[in-house]
Amino acid sequence: MKIVFAADGSACTKKALAFLVNHQNLAGADDELFVFNVQPPLPPSVALTVRSEAADDSHRDEANKVLDPIKLFLDRHPIRYRCDWVVGSPAEEIVKATRREQAHMIVMGTHGHGLLGRIVMGSVAQRVVADCDVPVLLVK
Repeated sequence: MKIVFAADGSACTKKALAFLVNHQNLAGADDELFVFNVQPPLPPSVALTVRSEAADDSHRDEANKVLDPIKLFLDRHPIRYRCDWVVGSPAEEIVKATRREQAHMIVMGTHGHGLLGRIVMGSVAQRVVADCDVPVLLVK
């Protein structure tokens, strides 16, 4: 099975990763885990004042802050994985990556911002569930 693991570096991401490792029927040695991070674009007012190379470096640094600890963790487990990151709208990019990778499932942590988000689920998770045609496992 091929799984897209959407990672944002939150505590919920860490819980979702631990869940995957502890449930090897989901992500075992024969499965493939695609760890994916989406960096939000700079606000237009900031993007106009920052060189594109500096913006690229900043996005790469932020993505590595999320992905490097995950790589260290996964290297200690018998799970095949690879990592990538992009800049864009998190929900849209997760859905696009899932389709591009022809994944069978998405696993992601969820955390809501604001009262309604905490009651239901995070807005990114909600959009991914609504827009994707593969199962989505949300870990709180």
